[in-house]
Amino acid sequence: MSIDLMTAPAARTHTHAHTRTHAPVPPSLTLPRPRRAPVAAPTSGTVHWIGTGLSTGRSGLELLCAHAERVVVWDRTALRGEDRLAALGLDSYDEIEVRALTDGALEAEVGRGDIVVSMLPPAEHPWLLRLALESGAHFACPTPLVGASAQLDTLLGRAAAAGLVVLTEAGLEPGIDHMMARLLVARARLAVGDSAESVDFTSYCGGIPAVPNAFRHRFSWAPYDVLAALGSPTRHISEGGEFTAMRPWEVTRPHRLAGEDFEVYPNHDSVPFVARYGVPADWRMRTFIRGTLRRAGWREAWEPVFRVVRTGDKRQMLELARELAVRHPATEADRDRVLLSVTLDARTADGRRWYGSYRMDLTGEETESAMARAVSLPIAYGVTRLLTGSLLPGVNRAAETVEEAARWLTFLDFNGLRSTFTDVLPDAAPRSAQEAAAGPGPR
Repeated sequence: MSIDLMTAPAARTHTHAHTRTHAPVPPSLTLPRPRRAPVAAPTSGTVHWIGTGLSTGRSGLELLCAHAERVVVWDRTALRGEDRLAALGLDSYDEIEVRALTDGALEAEVGRGDIVVSMLPPAEHPWLLRLALESGAHFACPTPLVGASAQLDTLLGRAAAAGLVVLTEAGLEPGIDHMMARLLVARARLAVGDSAESVDFTSYCGGIPAVPNAFRHRFSWAPYDVLAALGSPTRHISEGGEFTAMRPWEVTRPHRLAGEDFEVYPNHDSVPFVARYGVPADWRMRTFIRGTLRRAGWREAWEPVFRVVRTGDKRQMLELARELAVRHPATEADRDRVLLSVTLDARTADGRRWYGSYRMDLTGEETESAMARAVSLPIAYGVTRLLTGSLLPGVNRAAETVEEAARWLTFLDFNGLRSTFTDVLPDAAPRSAQEAAAGPGPR
């Protein structure tokens, strides 16, 4: 599918707000391509999709069936894999084969030039990456690679030396959020330049019940992972300085989005993404937060959970996780909702301001949950980029340039993952001191 990345509204000099679906990036925002590294090793056309959990969606597998010569889906048992494909409405696709993950089966099947896609939890990625490299295969996963840093560096170095691609952070969050952030930074630079007196950036993502329950959440992922994340310190920028929240839920705050009330809190370490998103050195960051979005009332409903997380006792947390999985599961009858909101508000010393935001709001359907669509389609598109030789050897994170971010978001828009873009252009003349002192833009 050819995508025109070079269409955009003409430049405007007056202040106004407008909303539209994702706008392709104009030529003036594109960055020069770096000198091309060695070409990646050719692909065989075979894709091994490992795992059929709740992040595996019809959209992603259908895309692979249209582009790969062969798609092999692996599950604990072949029957379980076949049942999952039937539930997705994919059981009649001749391009898909189902295999059982029995001892040695995957090792025997993966060949040179194949692509191994790990849809398993992040802790499982390293051994699958190692298996891929030993077989001369490429590797992809929607989430970050985790594990001992030195071991991962060694594996990634081996991949680059062998001409093998390692695609990571190519799902929803991380993935689509990175793309939106890069485009917002690029557009803000075009509007206000590389010097800004005050900049606020937030990126919030959440998978929530489409119909709220009293607990304000249903578990589609392992509850223990959620509890462990709540018990882990987070780092972000607030009021112009770095701030560490030892218990993230304690800094939960209200967040209004498109007329609805939610609650948000920071997750993981936001600070390294300032550089990764290409934020100019002369932008004074007042706020930089990547975090989680929950339904309004979440913090109050979860207070009994927080009491256990505060103890740090792993045994108690495991017991609670088992209890929560039973009491609040995401069932086939439930519909989920995925919300992603990324905003950037940049103000200059002379009173000029640019505000921009991306918002994605999806609701699950009977044959595909919102989360499955939002995770599986981006990673599958990344694999199609790999199949066409568009990715370089070594580690690739989804859309690491402005041009690639525009390409990915445009494709996703055309294929059912629509995002809405809103911006407020800078004033033609400096604003008054009173206006310049006003708070940040809409949240």
